Amino acid sequence: MRAILLGILSAFFFTFTFVLNRAMDLSGGSWIWSASLRYLFMVPFLLAIVAVRGNLRELFVMMKGNPGAWLGWSFVGFGLFYGPLCFAAAYGPGWLIAGTWQITIVAGSLLVPFFYEEIRTAEGTRRARQRMPVKGLLMSLIILVGVGLMQMEEAGSLSPGAALYGIVPVVVAAFAYPLGNRKMIAIAQGRLDAYQRLLGMTLASLPCWLLLAAYGLVTEGLPSAGQAAQSLVVALSSGVIATALFFKATDMTEGHAQKLAAVEATQSAEVVFAVLLEAVWLSAPLPSIQSLVGILLVMAGMILHSYFSHSRAGKKPINPSASVP
Repeated sequence: MRAILLGILSAFFFTFTFVLNRAMDLSGGSWIWSASLRYLFMVPFLLAIVAVRGNLRELFVMMKGNPGAWLGWSFVGFGLFYGPLCFAAAYGPGWLIAGTWQITIVAGSLLVPFFYEEIRTAEGTRRARQRMPVKGLLMSLIILVGVGLMQMEEAGSLSPGAALYGIVPVVVAAFAYPLGNRKMIAIAQGRLDAYQRLLGMTLASLPCWLLLAAYGLVTEGLPSAGQAAQSLVVALSSGVIATALFFKATDMTEGHAQKLAAVEATQSAEVVFAVLLEAVWLSAPLPSIQSLVGILLVMAGMILHSYFSHSRAGKKPINPSASVP
């Protein structure tokens, strides 16, 4: 029960990503600064955490050994993830983006055949492509139906261009995040913990954020004090606090498949928290009945997908990073 409570609490802190990005856009802040400031602010906090744990040297040695892979896949996993997510916040409410973001679970299943696993046979060990979890993928259709219901409701009040800009970037982000993270996990080969990978990818993605910040400085000027403060809150809540809580919750499951599935399923609460926070914080109207049904379907699909995805995993621990915004 404690792991479940920690998972729900982490989902609450993750939700600030969606709500505050929307708040910054409504107050006139540029998505460029919302994206770049989060990762720039994360660097000192993550450096301090990894340094206190005594793991900096090991991380820097690995990054020096394969800089091209770190730069490339960090750009995919972080740059093509958070930039489009912030861009989409200019065209849709946080709860809609949070709901659409759940497509990342489907994306994770579709990406499985692009990765290999070691199989032991009588002749020795050989590499083979991983099998797509068909049963889990079928459960993912429930998520797509729920997202479709929410988008249909929102599309009625948006122009075709605005609806396109609010949906397509989130889909790009939903595929880029698990792809970049899984590639980096493969490159790390189990030699780095989650905090080291997070710091390494943040540092390797800095060229992207510095270039984006330079572009924002030229085109938008300096960010307001309010946007800088809200970006700091996002960096702390989502980048540091939520991640730490989520990793703690998954560690408590000790790799037990059903317990881990239950913890991961708590992240579907982001959609509910986004609805409530936007209603209280931004005075946003509550979703219609159709959209509420869509939200419930997304949450149900998340739970079912998580259960069926891990039902064959036994005691093998599963990396949770692909579901963290």
